[in-house]
Amino acid sequence: MAAAIEVQLHKSKGQHLLTNQRILDKIVQKSAIKPTDTVLEIGPGTGNLTLNLVEAAQSVVVVELDKRMVEVLQKRVEESGVQDRLTVINKDALKAEFPPFDLVVANIPYGISSPLVAKLVYGARLFRSTTLLLQREFARRLLAKPGDSEFNRLAVNVNLVADVEFVMDVSKKEFVPCPEVDSSVVIIRPKAEVPNINLDEWWAFIKACFCKKNRTLGATFKQKKKVMELLGMFNLAGLNGEGKDYISSSDNDDDEGKSDEEEFSPSSCSEIGASSFKEKLIGVLKSGNFEDKRPSKLSNEELLHLLAMFNQKGIYFHDHS
Repeated sequence: MAAAIEVQLHKSKGQHLLTNQRILDKIVQKSAIKPTDTVLEIGPGTGNLTLNLVEAAQSVVVVELDKRMVEVLQKRVEESGVQDRLTVINKDALKAEFPPFDLVVANIPYGISSPLVAKLVYGARLFRSTTLLLQREFARRLLAKPGDSEFNRLAVNVNLVADVEFVMDVSKKEFVPCPEVDSSVVIIRPKAEVPNINLDEWWAFIKACFCKKNRTLGATFKQKKKVMELLGMFNLAGLNGEGKDYISSSDNDDDEGKSDEEEFSPSSCSEIGASSFKEKLIGVLKSGNFEDKRPSKLSNEELLHLLAMFNQKGIYFHDHS
């Protein structure tokens, strides 16, 4: 077991320390750390994992917001005689600028899982892999495939640029204090080749498609509210000389809320325009046999193809201006 805890831990801040040395050893072993590597650890706490990392790597950079944790961590590393291999950044990991690193190995606070994964996989720093201990439910969402009930926008966006591998499950009983949920370890590896697309365009497109992930794409793009929103953007873009259709969505990635589309009646110029614009959107879907398909069952290749079809018709999902 790891050393006794010397500071009070706060569940509200996601401070749950992994204490099982066997699991800590396995995490380091699965990370395939080279003696020449620089490892980035986020949320090291009191250093249970850090002590393993400094033994395996050339250097370790830790990002920890809690100064109390930093003091305990530095003391433990000094007692081990390897303090020259450790660099501490006492900042918020979501706001800190990461120095160059080869790997990430971390038991991260669960509350920042989504934005942190996004920062890593879409960040400017190149790295070989990221080994993360995550809340099991979140890990399942990362690992989900088209057709799985957990398949979602997160999996789609991460899969565009990286592959995710399941390593093992970890019981909540292995942590101090004991969290309410079990955990899982995953490894994220950046892909050698990624599609050459505008990422802002891709993110906006995926958000629009997955606003109701189990609704057909035809139903999504026939909604009166959405078509009027798109038409307004289209008209605004036209006034600015852009002449393109900009699409965005503020809906959640779920199937709740109103699901019945509203039909148009040609009672005004705006509704005539909206009806015509709606047919343009549906025409793209029909031409690629996407009208009756659901985003939750589409692969990234299919989604990339559909986005290209929209763009070829001058329909864009992000305001490029």
